[in-house]
Amino acid sequence: MSEPAATHTKAVQDFLAEAEEIVEHLGSELADLADAAERSEFDPDLLNSIFRGAHSLKGLAGMFNFDGVAELAHNMENLLDRLRLGKLNLSPHLITVLFLSHEVLTATVRALASREDKDMTQEIAVCVSRINACLAPPEHQAGTASPGAAELPAHIRTALTEYEEHRLNDNIAKGRALFTVHASLTLDTFDTELTDITVLLKARGEVISTLPGVGENVETAIDFEILFGSTRSHQELQADLERENVSVSLLIPAVTLAAPAAAVDDRAPVCADFLTPAPDETQLTAKSMSRTVRVDIAKLDELMNIVGDLVLANSAIADVTARISSEGPSRSASELGRAAKGLERKLADLQKGVMEIRMVPVGQLYEKMSRIVRKISREQGKQIDLKFIGADTELDKLIVEDLSDPMMHIVRNAIDHGIESGSVRALLGKKERGTIRISSRQKGNHVVIEIEDDGGGIDIAKVRERALQTGLVNDVYAVSDQDALDYIFLPGFSTNETVSEFSGRGVGMDVVKNNISALSGRVDIETRKGEGTRFTLTLPITLAIIRALVVRCCGRIYALPITSVLESVIMTDTDVTTVERTEVVQLRGATLPLLRLEHYFDLRRSGDRPEEFYVVVVGAAEKRLGIAVDDLVCQQDIVTKPLGETFRRFRGVSGAADLGDQRTILVLDIVGIVQDSMHLGG
Repeated sequence: MSEPAATHTKAVQDFLAEAEEIVEHLGSELADLADAAERSEFDPDLLNSIFRGAHSLKGLAGMFNFDGVAELAHNMENLLDRLRLGKLNLSPHLITVLFLSHEVLTATVRALASREDKDMTQEIAVCVSRINACLAPPEHQAGTASPGAAELPAHIRTALTEYEEHRLNDNIAKGRALFTVHASLTLDTFDTELTDITVLLKARGEVISTLPGVGENVETAIDFEILFGSTRSHQELQADLERENVSVSLLIPAVTLAAPAAAVDDRAPVCADFLTPAPDETQLTAKSMSRTVRVDIAKLDELMNIVGDLVLANSAIADVTARISSEGPSRSASELGRAAKGLERKLADLQKGVMEIRMVPVGQLYEKMSRIVRKISREQGKQIDLKFIGADTELDKLIVEDLSDPMMHIVRNAIDHGIESGSVRALLGKKERGTIRISSRQKGNHVVIEIEDDGGGIDIAKVRERALQTGLVNDVYAVSDQDALDYIFLPGFSTNETVSEFSGRGVGMDVVKNNISALSGRVDIETRKGEGTRFTLTLPITLAIIRALVVRCCGRIYALPITSVLESVIMTDTDVTTVERTEVVQLRGATLPLLRLEHYFDLRRSGDRPEEFYVVVVGAAEKRLGIAVDDLVCQQDIVTKPLGETFRRFRGVSGAADLGDQRTILVLDIVGIVQDSMHLGG
């Protein structure tokens, strides 16, 4: 092959899957274009879609150095661009060369996907030469500018692109009326409203251009002027668009034409040899080129729910098997036990397979962060180097999506608060370009993401001073550095004296904490004045199926995610002491705060509290807490389901789970409980 030897990494496989989708879609749209040409019809949106497909394929192929695919797609793009600009007519011969080029593209991508050592250089060169032959004839515009175009207002005429000018002239040449639709839309909903108006107009004609307009309420509304061609009357359009803040004006009236000319190119001899069969025509196949399938995440969620139900059903079978065995040994009980063990192994494999399908690389987030850093650093006049490590680390797709906003807030704060301007950095002896480093790694059943900058760090003294001013504390010296850093996560808390577009409003870091907590994760901060700050996000790999410790308290049972459980010990009331109105226990020489679950949820006992109870030691970040419960029931895989908006206000609960025996239990939010019990040392 002329392309470099393809190292079939995951990235190359992703490219081949994307290329297959584009090529297949191009084939379908080219067929639609051929049908339209036979009917002497022209759909600019269809032609634009084909043009964009060729452009996307060219960019992807160039990125991975597949030069043959990139070259052919580039030449197809040129041909399609001439078509959409009206510099070529849509002739049967031109349709033929597009089909031939598509077949060569298909064969080339298929060869790459199957790793065949197949040289497509000659076939690609033949297609390129035939495309160039179509571009070679003397300039001949399929449509000429209509004298009516001069009647357009100057601000519209001068703002049109070459393509839009062609579409304008084509509409006038076809005798259509030209209108401007002026829409004044509110800032918070203009995107959806503009889409609705555009869809309505496209069903009644052609949207030639959408331009920014000038309105009266610039502070509350954004205005658009839509240039539109249609055979409809002015009155009909006004009736169709009868809505507030939308008006229709007639620019050029419709003209009745004697007979529309068919879009046939008289220069057929130029492309007369395009009927040559495609290469390897006898070997064409409809089989897919890649072995990659793209699946809607909603379907995976449904499949995961089914797997979760099967896990619960298996647990119920295991319980029945245990009860039968306890009644006495029997052959049936033994066979049932073996069958249950086999089912458990297969379910574990199925669960693992579904989870792997849901996993995506964290690198998807890195691409978004790169765009944000470039935009904000340019607006603030700062030079930033962005470094990524561990882009291949995988997380559940839904967690990755919900992680986007918290990471964006942290990066924005690093640029605005943390990294100094170039001149200040130079005075401090630092490189003028600041650095933001984002890394990710897997740690057990969690993924750890670190966002680190080399700026000035967080001024803890200033945080304490601000906390004193806002009444959060009475004595700043009684607050540890780590507790002081927790203040920045409080709603409305900010040390910035001035309010800018990016900071000073106290909005952002509380969003980080809330969103990460909603994912059963935690945020840790390390900072050194003058050296920089590091945010560490620790997240579960998935929230779909988790291992839980089931506990009992006051006759009720609850589930604690096993990833937050460190150990459990048996204690009595004599082991508990009170320090500053907080119950604590001693565990291997360390003082551990104690939280009684019955007090936290205000549960009522039907009898006396047992003399001995279990203390489940849980951890969130570097903080530890002992949760007192009556009994440990079992460990079990559970599927956590959200409680919905109605129960969102209930603290300490992250969801509910079905145990498989018709019992539904609450799943505890360990991070929330730890934060509630230890907030500001309380």
